[in-house]
Amino acid sequence: MDTNAISKEVSRRRTFAIISHPDAGKTTMTEKLLLYGGAIRLAGSVKARKAGKHAVSDWMEIEKQRGISVTSSVLQFEYDNYCINILDTPGHQDFSEDTYRTLMAADSAVMLIDGAKGVEAQTIKLFHVCKMRGIPIFTFINKMDRAAKNPFDLMKEIEDVLGISSYPMNWPIGTDGDFKGIYDRQKKLIELFDGGNHGTSFVNSTTGSCDDEAFAKTLGDYYHGRLMEEIELLDMAGEEFDPGRVLSGQLTPVFFGSAMTNFGVLPFLLEFIKMAPCPQARLAGETIVDPVETPFSGFIFKIQANMNPAHRDRLAFMRICSGKFEKGCEAFHGQGEHKVKLSQPTQFMAQERSIVEEAYAGDIIGLFDQGIFHIGDTLSSTDSKLKYDDIPTFPSEHFARVTFKDSMKRKQFQKGIQQLTQEGAVQAFKQLDIGVETLIIGAVGVLQFEVLQYRLEAEYGCPISISIMPHHYARWIESAVADPRRLQLPSQTIIAEDDRGDVVLIFENEWSVDRALDKNPGLRLTDIRK
Repeated sequence: MDTNAISKEVSRRRTFAIISHPDAGKTTMTEKLLLYGGAIRLAGSVKARKAGKHAVSDWMEIEKQRGISVTSSVLQFEYDNYCINILDTPGHQDFSEDTYRTLMAADSAVMLIDGAKGVEAQTIKLFHVCKMRGIPIFTFINKMDRAAKNPFDLMKEIEDVLGISSYPMNWPIGTDGDFKGIYDRQKKLIELFDGGNHGTSFVNSTTGSCDDEAFAKTLGDYYHGRLMEEIELLDMAGEEFDPGRVLSGQLTPVFFGSAMTNFGVLPFLLEFIKMAPCPQARLAGETIVDPVETPFSGFIFKIQANMNPAHRDRLAFMRICSGKFEKGCEAFHGQGEHKVKLSQPTQFMAQERSIVEEAYAGDIIGLFDQGIFHIGDTLSSTDSKLKYDDIPTFPSEHFARVTFKDSMKRKQFQKGIQQLTQEGAVQAFKQLDIGVETLIIGAVGVLQFEVLQYRLEAEYGCPISISIMPHHYARWIESAVADPRRLQLPSQTIIAEDDRGDVVLIFENEWSVDRALDKNPGLRLTDIRK
């Protein structure tokens, strides 16, 4: 296939992740995008899950029971001749490292903010990972159909808390629980919405000019006059719109709306696909990999075992970075230093799968894995030396001692821990001089301990006991240390090894970290393993 045909396919790809704090409406927003893309006919409200309806993007049994997303899923659909790949990450506050890793596969991010709550803690963490990568960030301020903060205050909060400039692409009309619609700043038009069957189907909208007397009458003098004043203020004192600053991650376009009732979702989608970048060149060491000119290559960013419990399968999720992928092709496995045949590649709509005949840079596909792939592995059709930069290991913030209850289940326990660690759901540490019956498990959020317990029992038949620890900081040793047990450390500090055999110190609090550095001149610690 010539590069012109590949270029055409790559240019229409949009691969992005949606990031948010718990309950900001991320799963609902994802489903409304799928609704417009024709991927589903009816959006299942998260609120209706007790009646047996579950979000399309939630496939794990525990997700359906709890009404939350605890794993990342991949959703692909076509819209307006664009091929859109959504990396749907967990929004629950007890999410996993899997969330961070998924952001490594995205070309841009949509940041969802609750209009009543503003910028929240989880959003800040995820934003900083996006900022670290320098990817464009698009903001959707959600739940404007309910009482919300003043939109000017929300804009200031984004700039003050996150340190990124913002430009409102539209502006809400009515923010005190009496949301009327939005004003499109680019088109200089008002759009008034009805509920669209509470957001389960397409929304009806009425569009017109601010100067139209009919619209002024419909809005009323108060809302119409207030809108005119706010738009004038924005035009005079607001940021200038600069597409270059958007693409470099310095300016975030802001959209207001309501995912639940479909207010503003379609205008956001139309603008987003025009502004968001298609797959760009990536670094592999010192090599710049062009998405069009370079033959097929990609990297593994996620591993998921037992998506189909009946078959006990294991899938490696690959982000294609360059060229065209074809079913059955052979590729060099950069870390394994041998060729592998990629015979049954799949694409996803949550748990639903379909075999992929071909895919291009920007697409996410699943590869059946017999245990040869690991997070960060590179695959390339022509270059055995090509290796994309390693995906960092982010620090756990919660720790627990985990023991299997049945001594006959040792092998199941070890296999389950190994697979779940490779998925990025948890991190496993072995305390020095302690037996394998007890492991220290680290997680970004405490819900992962519940997920671990559930999956070990349901998928591996191994019940476990969990004892939460008071520790919250893991630091890897960067400097050369002959024997870490000779370090002068606070009494409750744990010395352990991770799954690669690297030494890690697990501290109770930040004071303990500082104390260890003070007492051991020359000791260097890091919170991200590369």
